[in-house]
Amino acid sequence: MNADWRSRYEQAIDITRKAGKVAHAYYDKPLEVMTKGDESPVTIADRATEQFLREHLARAFPGDGFLGEEFGDTPSSTGYRWIMDPIDGTRSFVRGIPLWGTMVGLEYKGELVAGVIDCACQGSTWHAVRGGGAYRDDQKISVSKVTELSKANLFYSGLNWFVKAGREKQFLELVRRTERQRGYGDWYGFMLAAQGAGEAMIEYGVHSWDVAAVVPIVVEAGGLFSCWDGSMSIDRPDVIVSNGILHDQLLGILNG
Repeated sequence: MNADWRSRYEQAIDITRKAGKVAHAYYDKPLEVMTKGDESPVTIADRATEQFLREHLARAFPGDGFLGEEFGDTPSSTGYRWIMDPIDGTRSFVRGIPLWGTMVGLEYKGELVAGVIDCACQGSTWHAVRGGGAYRDDQKISVSKVTELSKANLFYSGLNWFVKAGREKQFLELVRRTERQRGYGDWYGFMLAAQGAGEAMIEYGVHSWDVAAVVPIVVEAGGLFSCWDGSMSIDRPDVIVSNGILHDQLLGILNG
């Protein structure tokens, strides 16, 4: 395994866990919630957590680039870029729902090679580096081996996103064809699929920082990540994660 990847990955796990504690210090307390230009919420917790991540990663790896939800893009001189969402699930965070996470993805020359997602409320961290497997804390995880769509658990954020995408009829067909559906949005649905608790997570309205950490974990767990047309990009709003076995069937219905 690439020694530089391993070094960055191991330190990223530690730094992301500490950043999660920074965010958690603000959790379930009165906060001023501001609205950004895209109508998404932001708080002092988001900004303080991303600042912590940037400062500590820059100190450990000078010259690495950054892309974050709150402070934008910083060019890289090393070929490495950290893509981060300090609090994925800010709407849950401000409502006292403990399903938010701190996400850090590592990109090298345009390819995602590692990801870390810390959920401070659960005290757990999901992480993976290319070629090293995927883990929740110290336990190796893998996607499910379910082969029948009728036995599948389907995760999503909200029906409103399928309405916005013009795919509400396709979503209802997915509901009819799968065994169970649950609205575990944001990072959590992706990680449930990665650890085999369900077969797919379908999402719309995401940004690169929402999924950069997800991709390496899902892939190392044996699953697939793609856009709704089957292409691979973290810069599109439409994404799907699956156990791989059911991927083509899901895409067929989604695009039907």
